[in-house]
Amino acid sequence: MEATGRMALCVCSLLVLLTEISAKFINVPSSIRHGIEGKSLRLPVEMYFQLDEAEIQGTWSHTTTSGIRTMLVTFTNQSSITDMMYRNHIFFKEPNMSLLIRRLNQRDEGDYHLNLNIEFLNNSGQVFKEERTVRVTVDVPVSTPVIEKSPSFAVVEDKANVTWTCTVERGTRVVFQWFRDNVLVGLSDRYHFSKDKSTLLISPVKKEDKGSYRCVASNPVSQERCRRAVELTVYYGPYNLEVNSDQGLRTGEVFTINPGELVFFDCRADSNPANSYVWISKGRNTTITVGPRLEVLSYRLAQAEDYLCRAFNNVTQKQDETQFTLVVASLGTGKEKHTQDYNAVSPLAVITVCSLLIIGGMLLVFFRKACHPKRVLMRIYNRPISDQKRPHRSGHEDATEDFGIYEFVSVPGKMESAQASCRSLARLESVQDMHTTIYDVIRHVPETPGQSLLK
Repeated sequence: MEATGRMALCVCSLLVLLTEISAKFINVPSSIRHGIEGKSLRLPVEMYFQLDEAEIQGTWSHTTTSGIRTMLVTFTNQSSITDMMYRNHIFFKEPNMSLLIRRLNQRDEGDYHLNLNIEFLNNSGQVFKEERTVRVTVDVPVSTPVIEKSPSFAVVEDKANVTWTCTVERGTRVVFQWFRDNVLVGLSDRYHFSKDKSTLLISPVKKEDKGSYRCVASNPVSQERCRRAVELTVYYGPYNLEVNSDQGLRTGEVFTINPGELVFFDCRADSNPANSYVWISKGRNTTITVGPRLEVLSYRLAQAEDYLCRAFNNVTQKQDETQFTLVVASLGTGKEKHTQDYNAVSPLAVITVCSLLIIGGMLLVFFRKACHPKRVLMRIYNRPISDQKRPHRSGHEDATEDFGIYEFVSVPGKMESAQASCRSLARLESVQDMHTTIYDVIRHVPETPGQSLLK
């Protein structure tokens, strides 16, 4: 390992001799260091060689902001000498040549120089020089800023200027930032900042400048935000004047209403403070009413009439006006029809139709499974004609037409037939499942051609 290290040093030395460029054997991480007054600050040094492989001689010196240079520490590998005036203020870190400054004050500001001569033991008398400079600033943390506005009252747009001022009791090298409604205020044609941005001038004031203002004070070691925001109130307007109505039908600047309808029109504009409004009939060139609302009885209008709404801001002394035409015509269900055309098929109708179709399909399936219509038709088709035409009768549907006096008449030469009929009657009576009625018995008695059994 030692041989490899020595070889690397030899190569570096050779490169230095060939190119006449100083090798970097040390490094200072930052060329600017910010310290806090009353606190300690360390100036670190990084070395890229082993102290036991070289002989070093070096110094730390300080140049104040006024240009006065003072030697602070002189050191070698084995020892260091600190200036008597800085013995309790400066601490030299021998192993890595770092410098520690205790209890910083404003006199410690300036440039700190490290000068180093390095002679490697295995190098034949070659000395390498290294120089580094670190600038040190000593800052006082900022206190909470305070914001002020001039003038302190509300202002009128296009007629007034506003000056904002942000101050702190303590702090060095303080810079300021301005925020309106928590948005950083940038440069513009109407915004003018001082060098450190502690002052903001808005000239002239516009409507968009209204809002809550805050300032933030900061320096390299601290940052503070003002505790309360200051509101800027701006009188402006009127802007975006327009007339609206929830009734009738509007087409551009024309309102159409039904005969006999009572209609209300509202006139509104963006303004601070609120506007005063005047309604004027252009045809008659007369003032109708004062206020933001106009009431019109349509049956009093014989024809189309033009109206004008005028808005006036008493503070800004600005005004604006807009006009429209009112037409009386029978709209019928025009407005509703327009709405229906827009919604040609309501969601409720779609749901209803779908529900009916689903219910109908379920009933059809149930009917097919329960009644078997095909089997019913086949049974009807295979029944005898007499059974199909003759309705089934139980004997109790209409018995009134069967009432009367019946008697059996014995006809000579026909006894056998009569007896046969009696036997048939007895046989029919013995069959209970046939639901035979008196009407059926009489109907089944055979008749003799040319003679009747009834008198």
